[in-house]
Amino acid sequence: MELLTHRSGSGPQIIASCDSEAFTTSIGWFVATGARDEKASLAGVSHFLEHMVFKGTARRTAEQVNRELDHLGAQSNACTSEDATIFYASVLPECQDRAVDLLTDLMRPSLEPDDFETERQVILEEIAMYDDQPPYGAFERAMELFFAGHPLATRVLGTAETVSELTVDDMRQYHAQRYSLDNMFMVASGQINFDGLVEQVEALTQGWSAKPAPRKLIVPGYHYADDVIARDATHQQYIIKIWPGASANDPERYALRLMCSIIADDSGSRLFWELIDTGQAETASLYPQMFDDCGCVVGYLCCAPEDAEKNTDIMMRVIREVSEKGVTERELDLARNKIVASLILSDERPSNRLFAIGESWLSRRHYEPLDVILKRFAAVSVDDIQQVAKRTLSKQPTTVTVVNEE
Repeated sequence: MELLTHRSGSGPQIIASCDSEAFTTSIGWFVATGARDEKASLAGVSHFLEHMVFKGTARRTAEQVNRELDHLGAQSNACTSEDATIFYASVLPECQDRAVDLLTDLMRPSLEPDDFETERQVILEEIAMYDDQPPYGAFERAMELFFAGHPLATRVLGTAETVSELTVDDMRQYHAQRYSLDNMFMVASGQINFDGLVEQVEALTQGWSAKPAPRKLIVPGYHYADDVIARDATHQQYIIKIWPGASANDPERYALRLMCSIIADDSGSRLFWELIDTGQAETASLYPQMFDDCGCVVGYLCCAPEDAEKNTDIMMRVIREVSEKGVTERELDLARNKIVASLILSDERPSNRLFAIGESWLSRRHYEPLDVILKRFAAVSVDDIQQVAKRTLSKQPTTVTVVNEE
């Protein structure tokens, strides 16, 4: 495999992991914009815009977009997060040009008022659906409390109020500002005709704005709070806890991921044996979320209401023991083996490599090859695990609990 990059003039940067032995081609536009880039009054506009991209362009109707994706036999989708919006497709290599043409056309949607009003109702229904399905709203509430006053407190879906008040002109202005060539990356992986990709993308994006769209990075002051959400349709109790974590470029991020795996991955972790294998809880997990300027560690516990207090005590005891006493070499080796195997297996698929490259480029404007990442995991020691545990999990967490209001 060979990583090639290209940028000429004011065109977009193009990054491709080329593998002549691959059987598929994966292509995506990675846009450095998400919920954290929205003004409070525009909360949810990035996700709303992700939907609107598929409602038609100057060259294609919504029906033509969908039919063309079907004809390509593409596995395609889009997603929006706090800091990125991604549009991607995996196709057979002979369909590369058609897939690039379609995805690039979608980056300049028509944003027609009638489509906007129709899709607004879809978004409002999506927000209502998640509000009715715990623990989804609890994660958003926990982030709001933990990152209060920081852009990361913005909900990806927005709220019913902000989405109801958005106008199509608001979205057009946001698109013009954030979907600039300086803020977008064309990423490809698999069997790629790189010269053809460069020539086609540069031709298709001629005349697009390349005005910088910088993101203001702010190290947050974390807030610690407790909140309870009552739901009349839930039979389980859900507990979400958030601690400080590591940024996407923090050298401690490797130790942090290993720490979370040792404490609470879905097999062989301390909480697996304490809570899952014993049947005391349905879910007990711990995982890092990393952003450009900061990060957090999210804990999630789901169990019967009558077991919630006892299980929470067990979860906090296990976390406290790692902070105070550390972990064993055997635990570290097991966690490292699982993560390394997962990374290697994932890297074999062009679609997975597409995301690894794109997300790395969004965070640091370069790609860390798999062998470099594996060496960094190999270098983590038990002392590193305890040190990162003390820095993060010894702090008081923000907690949101979902209970049955009866």
